[in-house]
Amino acid sequence: MKSSRFAAKLVTRLFLLLLLFAAIPLFQVHSDKFSHLYFITSHKWVWVFPILLVGAFITLLVGCVVQKYSKPDWNWLLVVNTVVLMAYCATLYVRVLELVK
Repeated sequence: MKSSRFAAKLVTRLFLLLLLFAAIPLFQVHSDKFSHLYFITSHKWVWVFPILLVGAFITLLVGCVVQKYSKPDWNWLLVVNTVVLMAYCATLYVRVLELVK
């Protein structure tokens, strides 16, 4: 039970730290490059998976924090969800970085 609690806290804090570091280029002086960046898709279903992923992350994070990480199943679900969310954000970050350069 302690390992699931430790893993959930570690992965969540790592994700929030990486999210903070990824937001740094938005506040730099050359933010005019980001003003010409648009996300246009021909299918609206493309947005379903990211919305579900972020919604599940928020739900699991709030649930685990309220219960003080006492349920190991929820902790491991939070770990898996956060790892998938980190992979998704990393691919999105790399793609946006390629478009801005």
